Amino acid sequence: MNETTVTLVGNVATAVEYRESESGGYARFRFAVTSRRWDRLRELWADGPTSFYTVWASRTLGLNLAASVSVGEPLVVHGRLKVREEERDGVRRASAVVDAVAAGHDLTRGTSAFRRAAKGDPYPSDRSPGRSGAPGAANAGERQADGAAPGGPAPVAAGAVPDAAPAPPF
Repeated sequence: MNETTVTLVGNVATAVEYRESESGGYARFRFAVTSRRWDRLRELWADGPTSFYTVWASRTLGLNLAASVSVGEPLVVHGRLKVREEERDGVRRASAVVDAVAAGHDLTRGTSAFRRAAKGDPYPSDRSPGRSGAPGAANAGERQADGAAPGGPAPVAAGAVPDAAPAPPF
């Protein structure tokens, strides 16, 4: 069977909704992808039209997305593209859905700190299920006075070398 795989670069448009089901957990969110083109006449970059996709992620990927991603953050999403058509009130509509295989922050637009989830513990050390069952939802957007995320490393001044962290036990 042929499947259309895509890699999308864009921004999270809605909060990640995480739900548990009998077959395992899954997450869902809307993803906005805006093309940029060089405008020769005005000699500057211009935004093109924005396409919206519904991204579904299951099991561990869904759990980790819910614990790691907030609205507006830049992501790279890789997965299977499906176009779904439906008719509602006599109007045919098509929507694009991506079943994500992998996703992560777009590091061309910022930094990110990776934390490996311990086996048997579905939540990273500073994350726990928040409101509406979304891991990390209670922590989303919180920042300490020094600008660091709760439980995360403190920001490093420009040009400074951060202290070496101990290697994780394997």
